Amino acid sequence: MFSHERIWAAIDALAERHRLSPSGLARRAGLDPTSFNKSKRLGADGRLRWPSTESIAKVLDATGTTIDEFIGLQSAANGHAGLPAGAFPPQAGSIPLLGFAQAGAGGFFDDGGFPAGQGWDVVEFPTSPERKQGVYALEVQGESMMPLYRDGDVLIVEPGAQVRRGDRVVVRTREGEVMAKVLHRQTPRSIELLSLNPEHPNRSFDIQDVDWIARIIWASQ
Repeated sequence: MFSHERIWAAIDALAERHRLSPSGLARRAGLDPTSFNKSKRLGADGRLRWPSTESIAKVLDATGTTIDEFIGLQSAANGHAGLPAGAFPPQAGSIPLLGFAQAGAGGFFDDGGFPAGQGWDVVEFPTSPERKQGVYALEVQGESMMPLYRDGDVLIVEPGAQVRRGDRVVVRTREGEVMAKVLHRQTPRSIELLSLNPEHPNRSFDIQDVDWIARIIWASQ
């Protein structure tokens, strides 16, 4: 069910996903920068003001977001905040859990970046049957990902999911280095990553030097 609050919350969540303010999101979509300001969500007479279907369509096109993902953001705003886009009926289940330091060692992943081998712990996470296979959790260790992720935060990762520019991702190199970054650019030959921590440098790799890349779909914070 659509509601005024959930529609606007989904727009705010979409802006945050792409590290934009609501004004920045409007600009990216070619709209007036004030289109999504909180002051525009109520009329002078107190009546609710809704974003137009045209403005929503432009935002989805500008961010590469599907309508299903946008609907998923609305569902998250209705009491399931933090769940991945593409909302599904939550089901309790255990998924593998590993620390970032361990993830750099061999034997924990197959060639596709899916969980494999022994030594995994488990954590409870609501997920759907179709997504549960392969989804796993990584526990942040240290301060290198601050201010976005802190020591002890748990990141839920979905290997094999399509990644787009602006997505938060976990990358493992052929040398065993594991890092959480923001995908800036990916070509058939190279990948460029933005650091979550301004004190740490951005990184670039040849594709042949990347073991796998997986999208972060949720974080406990």
